[in-house]
Amino acid sequence: MNKLIDRIKHCTETYLSDTLTIRRLLHQHPELSFNEFKTSAFIASKLTDLGIDLKKDIAQTGIIGIIRGEKPSTRVIGLRADMDALPIKEETGVDYQSLNPGVMHACGHDLHTACLLGTARILQELKSEFGGTVLLIFQPGEEKLPGGAKLILEDELFEQYKPQLVIGQHVLPTLEAGKVGFRNGKYMASCDEIYLTVEGQGGHGAMPFQLNDTVLIASHIIVALQQIVSRNANSFTPTVLSFGKVIADGATNIIPDKVYLEGTFRTMDEQWRYQAHEKITRIATSIAQSMGASCKVNIMKGYPSVYNQPEMTNKASDAARELLGKEAVVETEMRMTADDFAYFSQKYPSVYYRLGVGYPGGKNAPLHSSLFSLNEDAVKTGVETMAWLTCAFLNQVKD
Repeated sequence: MNKLIDRIKHCTETYLSDTLTIRRLLHQHPELSFNEFKTSAFIASKLTDLGIDLKKDIAQTGIIGIIRGEKPSTRVIGLRADMDALPIKEETGVDYQSLNPGVMHACGHDLHTACLLGTARILQELKSEFGGTVLLIFQPGEEKLPGGAKLILEDELFEQYKPQLVIGQHVLPTLEAGKVGFRNGKYMASCDEIYLTVEGQGGHGAMPFQLNDTVLIASHIIVALQQIVSRNANSFTPTVLSFGKVIADGATNIIPDKVYLEGTFRTMDEQWRYQAHEKITRIATSIAQSMGASCKVNIMKGYPSVYNQPEMTNKASDAARELLGKEAVVETEMRMTADDFAYFSQKYPSVYYRLGVGYPGGKNAPLHSSLFSLNEDAVKTGVETMAWLTCAFLNQVKD
């Protein structure tokens, strides 16, 4: 086996207990998006102890550490971990359960952060084995618009370094611990929030001829908007338009003046995304107008789609097979969920891959669940995979 792989595996095992302790400590002290102040201070102290240069207070709580390899090279790679937790009351019952009421690391960001700290420790120790620069991106606010990735990218540091590759690692409970998953090209969807307000003249339900039936109009709008997916979207472009909230605050015999609709629009084609916004607006307003009412449309633009640069993703999956073995590397399916790592992937060549955290037998609570509990065997895989992918990129790609 590759001697550098042997050294990475040895370092991972040596520091594994410390990395697990960090993960549990972070899990016990979760913080919500853009309020990761204690988490940020903890990360800064760990990087400082390792002798790693860093820049703090990016996007308020973000940190970027900088490791410079000792071999001659101008290559730059970014490694991203998100730090924020969710407003969920934890019900796992683990010994290290959240100590912050109503806040929980239910999406694995504690493991992401711990793995990147573990990776940083190894890369700092082995920096004589590679050239170039590693950016350790500890990112706030993945769970909340406008997204910490977007704000991190606005920092001048990225204009200075211009990474040739950015890597993101995210847990996947349906994939068994010890395995990783890759998919090149389109991988995750954009995510926009749709807010519609239908306004008309409400009144007594027994005399609808004297009114504008806002409930009926809203219903027509919901049904008509389904043609966005079924008739307007390219059949080969994944697209979803769903409404999950309808507020018609009337009564059995009262038709309200206003009805509120809230939904989500997701796709994997950025050009089609904005065309669809125009169609949603036109259909909703024209239907309301044709039925004697009006409709206000507010589309809150969320994260773009995640795109994995094919050549880099194929190289990363090959490197992962060299490290973990062929059976431990799988191809993952497209997902209509979203991640603000998309901002990195829209600007720089990127690889966003999945880290299996499932237990044998497949009985795992989903992400964003109060019962979500990950298999900590994944910590070892997460650290050594990110460390090896970094070294493989910096050593195999020539200036």
